[in-house]
Amino acid sequence: MKAIMLMFDTLNRHLLEPYGCAWTKTPNFTRLAEHGITFDRCYAGSLPCMPARRELHTGRYNFLHRGWGPLEPFDDSLPEILRKNGIYTHMISDHQHYWEDGGATYHQRYDSWEIVRGQEADKWKGQVKSPEVPEHLGRGWRQDWVNRQYIDSEEKQPLAEVFRLGLEFLETNKKEDNWFLHWECFDPHEPFFAAERYKELYPHNYDGPQFDWPEYGPVTETPEEVQHCRYEYAALLSMCDAYLGKFLDFMDENDMWKETLVIVNTDHGFLLGEHDLWAKSLHPWYNETAHIPMFICDPRSKKAGQRRDSLVQNIDIPVTILKYFGLEAAADMNGCDLAPVIENDKKVRDYALFGMHGAQVNITDGRYVYMRSPVTENRPLYNYTLMPTHMRCMFSPEEMKSAVMHKGFGFTKGMPVMKINAAEDGSGDISMKNTLVTALYDLEADPKQQNPIADEKIEHMMEKQMVKMMQENEAPPEQYIRLGFDWIN
Repeated sequence: MKAIMLMFDTLNRHLLEPYGCAWTKTPNFTRLAEHGITFDRCYAGSLPCMPARRELHTGRYNFLHRGWGPLEPFDDSLPEILRKNGIYTHMISDHQHYWEDGGATYHQRYDSWEIVRGQEADKWKGQVKSPEVPEHLGRGWRQDWVNRQYIDSEEKQPLAEVFRLGLEFLETNKKEDNWFLHWECFDPHEPFFAAERYKELYPHNYDGPQFDWPEYGPVTETPEEVQHCRYEYAALLSMCDAYLGKFLDFMDENDMWKETLVIVNTDHGFLLGEHDLWAKSLHPWYNETAHIPMFICDPRSKKAGQRRDSLVQNIDIPVTILKYFGLEAAADMNGCDLAPVIENDKKVRDYALFGMHGAQVNITDGRYVYMRSPVTENRPLYNYTLMPTHMRCMFSPEEMKSAVMHKGFGFTKGMPVMKINAAEDGSGDISMKNTLVTALYDLEADPKQQNPIADEKIEHMMEKQMVKMMQENEAPPEQYIRLGFDWIN
């Protein structure tokens, strides 16, 4: 048995052809959909990047207990469980956050791994002299412009190298059995740095400054500038699609569909001017960012080219892969095996929880989305951890001075953990400064979430289910306090 999880970062569901987009060029995602199952109600869980990846190891939410961070000593890890049971595991990625302080424990869980350098602000090439940065809108980080100087052809693009290495692994191991490939691309994450031939797919008149990396915040640019940036994303999306096609060709040519589980997924989407906002994390997790695409081709099933309406999440992926290899899920995994959904759209959950540490807690049943904001000054709020690192730095001495030992939770497997005040300066929890408003949306009547509704009966139902799911996931007491749920005690 073989399994491949091919992951794209920041893959916008609503801009893919299989999900109804008519203006982007993504024919290979359509090919992929024809080979398997397209999930219409897949939601993120813990957000953003590394919290989402922690879920793909542990099969459980983590955003209620800490922000961005590495795997913890008590965490279950999908590839480690596979490895201990004789399934070879390999990881290929150009996602630089794996090699930073807040992600440095993930790749060592695999039998082998390969890294591709150069994306975004990856501290790759050393250059004392400042690079020439063109006139631009949005972000123009120094290290990114240093890196771009060394990526002067499509073949040198990190995306191209990630696919070259992935296809090399497949060619080497296509006749072997019992392996899992975690194959991950940073693209189409910003900056939207695509090869020129993909930009030519979206001709338009624009003579303004370079704009392929918007700031996280409100839209301040002109409509023409916004549209140009959307085309820059679309070009990178089409580049991802072209390389996906190389993988599909390999699967076709080597007749691997009948013996290989293929999962294509993402962590979250990206706001490209919708709601007059750019990016993520500082804003509510609207459907553009939280309602994500997922495709699964399961060789055990004869179902292909079909869609599924059941509510699913990324926490289901590790459980599904373990079950595929005949292994039981770890006791602390809360995800579900998606085989019954693939087979006949059997419901595996009624509600899905999602959010970011210190921000809104959100819940959906697939029709309604309820976004619950703090009723206090977002206090109290703590990180529970044995690994005190943020994205690119350690916890500060000031943060660590607040640390006390906590007895831990059921999922910490008897290990006490540090309870540390969440940073107020934004260094650790970017969402701490948000002033979002609690809102309820009816996606059937308002799929673009333009007009929140007032319905006390539905809101009370969603509150009740949110509290239930928080309890099931051992949310610490202060989460109920900051959200105004202290009445449950």
